[in-house]
Amino acid sequence: MKNLPIGIQTFSDFPDFNFVYVDKTELIHKMTTTGKYYFLSRPRRFGKSLLVSTLKALFEGRKELFNGLWIEDKWDWSKKNPVIHFSFDAMSYDDQGLDGAILHSLKYWAKQHGVRLSKTDYKTQFEELIQKVSKKHGKVVILIDEYDKPIMDYLEFETIGVNTQAKINQGIMKKFYSVLKNTGDDVRFLFITGISKFSKVSLFSDLNNLDDITLDPNYAAITGYTHEELVFYFSDFIDATAQRLEISREELLELMKVWYNGYSWDGQTKVYNPFGTLKFLKQKQFMSHWFVTGMPSFLMRLMKNRVQFDVENTRINSRELDKYDIDNLDIVPLLFQTGYLTVKSLDPMSSNMVLDYPNKEVRESMYEYMIDGITEVKQSDLYASNVLKTLLKAFAEADLDGVKTTINSLLAGLPSEAYDKKSEGLYHGLLHFIFNLLGIYIKSEVHSSKGRADSIVETATHVHIFEFKFNRSAEEAMQQIKDKKYADAYQDSGKEIVGIGVNFVSKDKEIKGWLVENL
Repeated sequence: MKNLPIGIQTFSDFPDFNFVYVDKTELIHKMTTTGKYYFLSRPRRFGKSLLVSTLKALFEGRKELFNGLWIEDKWDWSKKNPVIHFSFDAMSYDDQGLDGAILHSLKYWAKQHGVRLSKTDYKTQFEELIQKVSKKHGKVVILIDEYDKPIMDYLEFETIGVNTQAKINQGIMKKFYSVLKNTGDDVRFLFITGISKFSKVSLFSDLNNLDDITLDPNYAAITGYTHEELVFYFSDFIDATAQRLEISREELLELMKVWYNGYSWDGQTKVYNPFGTLKFLKQKQFMSHWFVTGMPSFLMRLMKNRVQFDVENTRINSRELDKYDIDNLDIVPLLFQTGYLTVKSLDPMSSNMVLDYPNKEVRESMYEYMIDGITEVKQSDLYASNVLKTLLKAFAEADLDGVKTTINSLLAGLPSEAYDKKSEGLYHGLLHFIFNLLGIYIKSEVHSSKGRADSIVETATHVHIFEFKFNRSAEEAMQQIKDKKYADAYQDSGKEIVGIGVNFVSKDKEIKGWLVENL
């Protein structure tokens, strides 16, 4: 068996250390032979840096690294191009400032290509570097990895109103990238990649010929693993894992699909998270391998501060993914760019799409983190106190009084400041996460022809339709359930349909109105 390339971002390491390489060179060939200027956004640990490294080796003509790959006999290895590769993930801009880090990198590449730079500032040095390297060695390939990191690293501070360093870095980056506008005669290929697209317009406003392939169906599988690739390249590991877990190969593949598959950028092609998949095949344990490597805390705070928890099945137009900036962070596009939401369906005619959590790993991890974020009761403490088990038992037995009592115990864990928000969304969010974490089938803000029910909790025998109010009345909530005909969609289910109107009273910090009616 070969080795699993966990965290490996350098293409030359694959043959050197006998790592499994999932061959993406057919897509790379298509990209490099049909276009010149590209931009790609993908989440962290999704193979962007490896893709950049592969492009670098390709243009440098390192044929020996491509033995046995699709592109081996389809590339003109006699033609080589000088490569200038910027990885902002590797730059130490915290110590020397972003402009200083860029100058250091420019000096390094000038030395690598044997040219001397006479200019003093980073913008003119960049121009000079491209011109001199092109003149000496031929047209230049420019690869920019993690282009947005100097801004993303400081977004956490933007949520508390300190938008200084991120804006300073944004200005530096805009000036740096503006150099690329007039370099067409000196550049053979340009590829820019990062996590976000929030600053693409403001950073690349001068580079209007940049082809954004983030949502391009032709490149939907350029990072991540398709199911066919998983089965083909990791067959030995799949067999070994199935044996270890004492289940069939088919059962294992179905479980892996539920846990780690589901990422899509066109609504059709689905891929596995490469980092989570590789970690699973090594440890042979179904866990949140990718999620725990770095959930941005500022995203959680944004969701809590804005009481915006219901992000599943969000309808959005693809144009909206580009309409936000540092001063106006939009939660849904941020969640999409960072990999917590993905495209579930996409209408190519209108560019309207539906975003949702990609898989079980992300969905359950989000619920757990948001429970921790909303309440002062840790998710582990909820399990330890049997609150969740009690709630599950109450639903299973259709004991709605028990459900009410248990919910009130959960609300007691809300911090006091939560009651000052005067918003039913905080309570709705908490209940939504709790119900989903239990594994109960729930549809939050479920659509009907006349409106949306707050939550649907469906068990083997019952359909519970919840409507939540805040400092109003349970009767008003119940009347809304009836007026909007939320129960109609379940009349053929063969189950008992129950409406529950709920009213939270902030001064008492608990449910005061609880009206139950058979529908």
